[in-house]
Amino acid sequence: KTEDGAQFNRDIAQEKTDIAKYPDASRFGGGSAWSTPAVDATTNTLYFGTGNTSPQMNDISRPGDNLYTVSLIALDTETGKLKWHYQQVPHDLWGYDLASPPVLFNYQFNGKTIPAVGQASKTGWFFIHDRVTGKLIKKSEAFVPQLNLFKKATFEGTVVYPGILGGANWSPVSVDEVHQRVFVAAIHAPIKYTLHENPGKDGKPPIRYAASEPTNDPRWGLLSAIDLVSGKVLWQVKTSQPLIGGVLATAGNLVFTGEGNGQFNAYNSDNGALVWQGKSDFGVNAPPITYTVDGVQYIAVASGGSSIFGYKQGDAVLSYALKP
Repeated sequence: KTEDGAQFNRDIAQEKTDIAKYPDASRFGGGSAWSTPAVDATTNTLYFGTGNTSPQMNDISRPGDNLYTVSLIALDTETGKLKWHYQQVPHDLWGYDLASPPVLFNYQFNGKTIPAVGQASKTGWFFIHDRVTGKLIKKSEAFVPQLNLFKKATFEGTVVYPGILGGANWSPVSVDEVHQRVFVAAIHAPIKYTLHENPGKDGKPPIRYAASEPTNDPRWGLLSAIDLVSGKVLWQVKTSQPLIGGVLATAGNLVFTGEGNGQFNAYNSDNGALVWQGKSDFGVNAPPITYTVDGVQYIAVASGGSSIFGYKQGDAVLSYALKP
């Protein structure tokens, strides 16, 4: 059981026995860093999420929690030393790596302003930590549907959501510090985890492994506004396709995000109402940015689609001027 209450069906006694069989498991156990980090220059701290375990879904050769996989990590930028870590999913079997980049913000909590770091997880929760100590302060309501979370693969197949795609994948979130809200682009995509077994040869035992594959169930996207103080979902917008790319919130109460069908949308940050929509020939699957030139504010986003999600690929950059 983790600090945030997640429970896992593990045989800890057997894992402790097996550690002696696999002394090098920690050296080859995965945990690569592949998403964008965040830096607090005032404390010289680097924050980043780590990848899943290796082998990813076959845990026979990696007993234990598999530190520091599927974790939010804080390192000293000057020495590289570990300041703290928080492992969201010990002994991961589902591909729940921390893909969405961490975000730094000032958190209003119990009348105090706390320097915080947040991360939108593949499991469907937004985690808020004290960025100095790593203490978990808040875990939000689920921002995507959840079924059979942390259930193991079976020979018949176990349907789990969110699965390996998330939840929140590599899309950055956007925080509105003034109103203490975070906006998350996420995915509903059921995944079936199935056990397989190959016969052993020359007297060796059978080789058992698990595989994941999308189901034929409907998939969609969810743009969520989450109250940082209460952790509750304030509003959601359902899109016809999984959302992958990122979110931008502006001081003018607008929230921008793109879709795989080429739509680029602006929503009212108070209630999620669609207030404007642009259109590209290709999927809009990148995080928007904002900038000013000669006093005019612009919104820009790359439009290149996604081969992984099957969104039309191309090569375009969209830029729009906001009305005063």
